[in-house]
Amino acid sequence: MAVARKSRSVSRNKTQGKVVKKKISKPKTKTTKSTPKKKTTRKTSEKSKTTKIKLTPRKKDVTKTKTQKKEVIEYSVDDHIVYPSHGVGKVISIEKQSIAEQLLKMYVVNFEKEKMILRVPITKAKEIGIRKVSSKVKLKKNLEILSGKARVRRTMWSRRAQEYEAKINSGHLSELAEVVRDLFRNHANQPEQSYSERQLYEAARDRLAREVAVVENTDDEKAVEKIELILSEATQKLSIKESIEE
Repeated sequence: MAVARKSRSVSRNKTQGKVVKKKISKPKTKTTKSTPKKKTTRKTSEKSKTTKIKLTPRKKDVTKTKTQKKEVIEYSVDDHIVYPSHGVGKVISIEKQSIAEQLLKMYVVNFEKEKMILRVPITKAKEIGIRKVSSKVKLKKNLEILSGKARVRRTMWSRRAQEYEAKINSGHLSELAEVVRDLFRNHANQPEQSYSERQLYEAARDRLAREVAVVENTDDEKAVEKIELILSEATQKLSIKESIEE
């Protein structure tokens, strides 16, 4: 009987051990649940959706500011303006044109000598460097530059040619007058002009003459004659001074 009792107690202990093992195995399955990971992914997706919704109105606000730029009309029809890379032109009309789903006002500028018409947006006129034609007082001061002594740098011609072209296309009347003065040749002591020098001189002289003609209400030929007369008189005076000094 004692043996039977012992065997029963052993079997009970074995069954109890099995029960304990089952109880221990249950919390392991609870720790390895994949459900909280899914919840985190849902939260991140919800956050990303909310951030996208917040960014969309900012983009719309940027487009509104672009379209709300003020278009200030500085020049009217029949006004003469100076375009840096083309010289003096005349505003023949102001028209509206749709570009990239935006309605823009544009200056229509006519250049008679070049036989060319340009359309310039009103909002970009200052950025391009368009200016009004000089006044009579300003023109007189800039023409005095022609009476000065030529300043020719002793560098390679290719480098000087680039500098002259930059001054011609700058749109500044003073720099244009400097190029005309420095490239003018009308005296035996002065070196002869090369073909490229002659081309640059004529381009600068003609552009200066157009502005002189518009300001003084004359034609281009008379303006050229006036410019070359100032230059020739100035070179004669300088040659007389140099001969006296010698």
